[in-house]
Amino acid sequence: MDFSLTDDQRAIENTARAFATTELAPHSARWDAESHFPVDVLRKAAELGFAGLYVKEDVGGSALSRLDASIVFEQLSYGDVTTAAFISIHNMASWMIDRFGSDDLRRRYLPRLTTMDLIASYCLTEPGSGSDAAALGTTARRDGEAYILNGSKAFISGAGTSDIYVVMARTGGPGPKGVSAFVVEKDAPGLSFGAQEKKMGWKSQPTAQVNFDDCRVAAANLIGAEGEGFGFAMAGLDGGRINIASCSLGGAGLALDTAKAHLETRRQFGNPLKEFQGLQWRLADMATDLEAARLMVRRAAHALDNRDPQATKYCAMAKRLATDTGFEVANQALQLHGGYGYLQDFPLERIVRDLRVHQILEGTNEIMRVITARELFKQ
Repeated sequence: MDFSLTDDQRAIENTARAFATTELAPHSARWDAESHFPVDVLRKAAELGFAGLYVKEDVGGSALSRLDASIVFEQLSYGDVTTAAFISIHNMASWMIDRFGSDDLRRRYLPRLTTMDLIASYCLTEPGSGSDAAALGTTARRDGEAYILNGSKAFISGAGTSDIYVVMARTGGPGPKGVSAFVVEKDAPGLSFGAQEKKMGWKSQPTAQVNFDDCRVAAANLIGAEGEGFGFAMAGLDGGRINIASCSLGGAGLALDTAKAHLETRRQFGNPLKEFQGLQWRLADMATDLEAARLMVRRAAHALDNRDPQATKYCAMAKRLATDTGFEVANQALQLHGGYGYLQDFPLERIVRDLRVHQILEGTNEIMRVITARELFKQ
């Protein structure tokens, strides 16, 4: 095993960290306070190839590996967790079109998605089906050269702002085999959006319900064939789980570095905090846990890149471990700051708020345990 990055991966890491340092970190607190969605900065990220990380090159993608993408998202999240997480969602939606869509569909949308001239959202979760995603109720009925969609999607990042929505809807009977996937444009007749959700974190990206009321979508916008959509959605989530785990690593890494700097400068009882053994041990455990989570995430990315039959299990394990660890490291970093950690003058309270949702989205961590156990019993 070689745990070192290649020269190319080191260059990717440095590019992403430089972008995070100059374009994300200086604005993160303001974007959070103002609930500002920085579309202009997203498009700057796209100029570096970050909007089509594992999309094929013939339509403008970067054709990188999942491991490369994990490195990018960890570094971007060191600058701003919320913006990096949205770029992950955009990549997941674009990849589904690239991997499973017709050549016509790919060429119609991906050249503009990889530049973020078009912004994409992923629509699976519904008001009545979260963890039980296969029970989704949104329907798509064939009507000549179109499909008519009815239903709602909940907690959709980018809703109301995004131009493209990759939507899972039921074209057949109950269960996963009745689900299909569609590309729906923002101006499609019958498409509307709910009020913006008021959230604990992830405040600098819009989140709302997406509603379909006899929404008419061209049949050519079906991704793959009828009944294949749920499989596509789950394949997208394998990669999405690695990405969101990587975002947790980046946010927690910033929290760890912030705590280290605080221990070096803050004095109590006549000595710097870094000289207190109890605090040294806590910081050491935080660093160790974070490194262990990083190794698990990169192991999962390697498995997905190499089409390992156990990749789904590794992705679920990595997502559970890294998001739990990331939140705990950030929470401990806040604790090490005492009362100062609770103030918005420091980044800790924002990081804690932003990382908390990572234990819920892309499949809750309880569902990650279900997936892991299911895969174990197959062996």
